[in-house]
Amino acid sequence: MNVPTIKEKIKSAYPKLKEKHGYKNVMQAPKVEKVIISVGTGKMSRNDKKKNEFVASRLGMITGQKASARKAKQSIASFKLREGDVIGQMVTMRGSKMMGFLDKLVNVAIPRTRDFRGFRAASIDAMGNFTLGIKEHTIFPETADEDLKDVFSLALTVVLSTRNKEESIDFLEHLGFPFRETANEGKKKKEKKVDAPSKKWKK
Repeated sequence: MNVPTIKEKIKSAYPKLKEKHGYKNVMQAPKVEKVIISVGTGKMSRNDKKKNEFVASRLGMITGQKASARKAKQSIASFKLREGDVIGQMVTMRGSKMMGFLDKLVNVAIPRTRDFRGFRAASIDAMGNFTLGIKEHTIFPETADEDLKDVFSLALTVVLSTRNKEESIDFLEHLGFPFRETANEGKKKKEKKVDAPSKKWKK
């Protein structure tokens, strides 16, 4: 059985969602514009300057694209931070690399996440973009054998062309992203109130 790719699912989104969201033509169908992955390295790089290089190399392995360093714009003495210090790494993906990454995320990485119970609808902002936090970068197969001391978390933002949160949820679920709220919809049964048995006290 062939599993449809993210690219194929995006193409099939129009007939699937057009009635519910009132699309008049295929150009109105939602699309994934870009995927942004970022890792803050400020704390970890204070004790080990090589951490920035380590994180950058691992992001390159995961995304197939070179990470760009993010530098501090101003000095903050209380954080022992100087202007120009590298405080993070970021990758922005579009096109075929983005599609390949999303396929890997949905079909491989998410199922490997421990105690995963679905994403929260609150992770989608007012613009319809979806941001999620990944606690362990080792859910990606390229880095699965990392030592525990080297494991870091990352933030991932999927920028969509959708108009609101509801449309984003429907589109993302169509792509294979499970959400807690809709996964449990219809499964919750209202508990019937049972009157406590009356007790007759003897005098």
